[in-house]
Amino acid sequence: MSPKEYEAALAAYLRTKAITRCPTVCAVPTQASVGEEDRRAYREYIAAREAARLERLRALQQLLQVGAPPVPAVQRPL
Repeated sequence: MSPKEYEAALAAYLRTKAITRCPTVCAVPTQASVGEEDRRAYREYIAAREAARLERLRALQQLLQVGAPPVPAVQRPL
């Protein structure tokens, strides 16, 4: 596929899929100017990830405080 054919195919794909913004806008912080709606979505995404991380941490702490049941020792016949 020549570069011109590639560019034409890519432009046709973008027109038919109606892609209007970069899908990575919420993936990482950027230095570009970002709309308020996208910034709000990013803040909500980060808050949800942090809440999930804290919940996993609480569950692990609870497990460590309670402790796992003791593992029975294997008795070997003499």
